[in-house]
Parts: sequence; C-alpha cells; structure tokens
Amino acid sequence: MLGVEAAPQDPGARPARTDAPVLATVTFTVNGERRTLELDTRTSLLDAAREHLHLTGSKKGCDHGQCGACTMIVDGRRINACLTLAIMHQGAEIVTVEGLGQPDHLHPMQAAFVKHDGYQCGYCTPGQICSGVAVLEEIRAGIPSHVTADLGAAPQVTETEIRERMSGNLCRCGAYSNIVEAITEVAGSRA
Repeated sequence: MLGVEAAPQDPGARPARTDAPVLATVTFTVNGERRTLELDTRTSLLDAAREHLHLTGSKKGCDHGQCGACTMIVDGRRINACLTLAIMHQGAEIVTVEGLGQPDHLHPMQAAFVKHDGYQCGYCTPGQICSGVAVLEEIRAGIPSHVTADLGAAPQVTETEIRERMSGNLCRCGAYSNIVEAITEVAGSRA
C-alpha cells in the first residue's frame, strides 16, 4: 500500500490486562418458571434470555434500543431487553414472546398478527407482539400518551394512540397498517 507505514512498536508495550468477569447470581421468573442464573454482571437481559435460557424469540436487532425487536414485558411494563442488565431484574416477572402462547394455543395478539399478516419477514414480530400486548394494558390502565387528547379522561384505543405507542418498534417490511389492525382487533375482542 502506498503511503501507509507500519506503526512504530514500543519495546515496552504490553497487552492490555483483561480482568476476569464479575459473576453474580440472579433469580427471576421467566414465562411463569422461576430461573436462577450465574451471569457476568455485564450480561443484558436479552443475552441472558437468548444465550443462557435458550429463549430465542426476542431478537437482537440494533442492540441500541432503537428498533424494539428485543421487547419483553418485565413486571407488566415493556422494555428493550438489550438496554438493561439481567442483574437489575432480581425477582422480576418476565414475559417473552414464548410465554404468551404456543403454536397450538396462540395468544390473541399472536393470532391477530397471523390473521392480519402483521408478521411478514418475522424478525421484528416478537417485539411487536409483546409491545402490542403492553400497549393495550397501558391504555386499559388509563396511562396517557403524547397524543392523548384529554388527559383527564381515559385514553381510547384509536389508530393514533396505537401508532404513537408502537413508535419504538420498527418494521423493515412496512407492515405497520397490518400491525395496527391486529392490535385493534385484540382491543375490540377484550373491550
């Protein structure tokens, strides 16, 4: 290569020291089953689920909390599992997409996604489904969003509310209208 010189070597240079990982024991309930893991304290909740519990439904998309593919429900609230450490959830109740339903007995949200073709390539689907379940719980609990018109009244299940609340979940296939239809159907069946 022209113009590229080798970096000078410092005869006193030593490789960087790598410390052994700090391990901690964490116990939480995942999909109704109490689980105890010994983990590196730097392990994300997503990596604990995928690599240690072999629950691979939740996906590692951006690994920066921007796409929502890793969404799980922790203590009733949806979170981006790639952005939180597993040890922060000692004693928590965690639900992944695997905990919502099974192929022979789908959760209503899963069935609605199938019916409305809200899954397309399927990569974002687990996070979308977990978020959809949590969105309906937020609305039913009366938690307003940025688009809730009247903060004194209970929020309504509207397309605008659903789209606002689902805005943290990205779909490269562009199945947004199908996803909104699926969530709206489930909201109507539980109203």
